[in-house]
Amino acid sequence: MNDYESLNHTKWECKYHVVFIPKYRRKALYASLRKHLGSVFRELAHQKECEIGEGHLMVDHVHMLVSIPPKYSVSQVLGYIKGKSAIHIARTFGGKRRNFVGQHFWARGYWVSTVGHNEAAVRKYIQEQEREDQRLDQLGLFEGQSRFERLQD
Repeated sequence: MNDYESLNHTKWECKYHVVFIPKYRRKALYASLRKHLGSVFRELAHQKECEIGEGHLMVDHVHMLVSIPPKYSVSQVLGYIKGKSAIHIARTFGGKRRNFVGQHFWARGYWVSTVGHNEAAVRKYIQEQEREDQRLDQLGLFEGQSRFERLQD
């Protein structure tokens, strides 16, 4: 029972593996932006009473293990995180200071899966994601296709 979180009248454990991409799969998640986004995502999740247990920013997509209270839907939380982070990116890195709405930095959709009792396996997968992508790229097995696209096939 110690692994469960609680609200006033609820004990819960709702964890999700989430993947989302920048619009047009731009390779925009590198350098200073990549270093900066982790703390932004964690702060935004905290504002919605959520916790990011594990996360990794790849060149063209984001993997997160997110714990979301049952009073929020996954779409509410991801919409909030993606929307507010797009505004933050535009203001911080795009030079836009006032009345800026983010102009769709992130693509509209996302991929989500419940974690259940496979949390350790999901954490390991997220941590090793970049190494696995580099290994497959070196082998040259999947020319012109990203790992995310291969998973959809």
